[in-house]
This record gives sequence, C-alpha cells and structure tokens, in this order.
Amino acid sequence: MPCYVVCYDLNTVGQNYECITRRIKELTHFHAQQSVWFVQHSGPETALVEYLKGCLDSNDRLFVSEVSKSWAGINMPKGETWLNSRGY
Repeated sequence: MPCYVVCYDLNTVGQNYECITRRIKELTHFHAQQSVWFVQHSGPETALVEYLKGCLDSNDRLFVSEVSKSWAGINMPKGETWLNSRGY
C-alpha cells in the first residue's frame, strides 16, 4: 500500500485540528512532526486530498506526496523505524 507524507497549515479562521487529526488517525499513520504525518492509503494522492479537505478552511494549506524508497531524515528514529518496517 502506498505511503504518503501529509503536511498542512491551518490558518486563523477555524483551525480544525481535531477534524484533520481524527481523519488521519483513521488511517495507518505515524505523526512525524507538528503538522507532518506519514499515512498509508490505498488510493492516489488526489483521493487522500479529497478525504482530508472537508476539514480545511479556504485559506488552509495541504500538501500530499507519495513517499519513495529514497528518503533521508535526521533525529527521527521512530519515524525511520515506522517507514523501514513498511518497506520505505
């Protein structure tokens, strides 16, 4: 199953963190940094964006990209373990 990195900035209007984190937590996930998550999702990036966008206000930002097997990180031992255990 593909793994995606999901990054968001919720700006002032509603800042619906509860909604977006609830939706992300419904998937197989790892909370990497403040508003950065790794999630497994069976569909394409566009389907994941559609799934999450109901939690966003018109001025919020969302970025979703598939994680490849070529990546690097610093001081992320739990993230590295999570990704490596899934073959990334």
